[in-house]
Amino acid sequence: MNREYQWLSALMCYPEAELLAALPEFQAALHDTPTLMVQQEDLQGFLDYLGRHDLITLQENYVATFDRNRHHALYIFEHVHGEDRDRGSAMVDLLEEYRAHGFELGDDELPDYLPVLLEFLAQIDTSHAQKLLGDAVHVIEHVRAKLAASESPYAALLAAAVALSPVAPQPLIEPPVRDMDEAMETFGPDMAGIEPLLKPSIETVKFYPKNNFQAAGKGAQA
Repeated sequence: MNREYQWLSALMCYPEAELLAALPEFQAALHDTPTLMVQQEDLQGFLDYLGRHDLITLQENYVATFDRNRHHALYIFEHVHGEDRDRGSAMVDLLEEYRAHGFELGDDELPDYLPVLLEFLAQIDTSHAQKLLGDAVHVIEHVRAKLAASESPYAALLAAAVALSPVAPQPLIEPPVRDMDEAMETFGPDMAGIEPLLKPSIETVKFYPKNNFQAAGKGAQA
């Protein structure tokens, strides 16, 4: 198991009492996992942030950070396709990638949710996990930059995910706004009563179309 991915996945989720109770275990893992050592100072800062605040405050901060600011959304395709219909195809494709490895999602989970992707990467062969992370790293870095600009402690977690990638991230062009509630509705039965997520997938996972990259030298949009 690629435990560093599982470690980051758990910390990116909505904070619960169990997370705070497990802080000593996360602390130990930080010092015992070589792949996390390069980001140790920043990750330690995030653990300190969790330890300094009560659960209600942490939950309120999480909601303000991720649910009330679309620029910080942890849904990868939200930052790639926006309102484009290609988002549905990309979601189906990613879901089929999960299923091909025996990884099933809960009823309320979308496949492009970053903690879900990281949990999946923790379960598969390291080389394949690296490939998929290298495909997604451009989006992860895009969100990390937004979080860092807002001085969010969660930027440290995404920076650690970026550091694990074998591919250097490139800047992205931001897509139009998309309502996440609409995305959830998209994955209900269609007019024929067929579940869209069960339709045949595309052959390879594509986290972004080529035209979502900015021209070299332009930098990421604010």
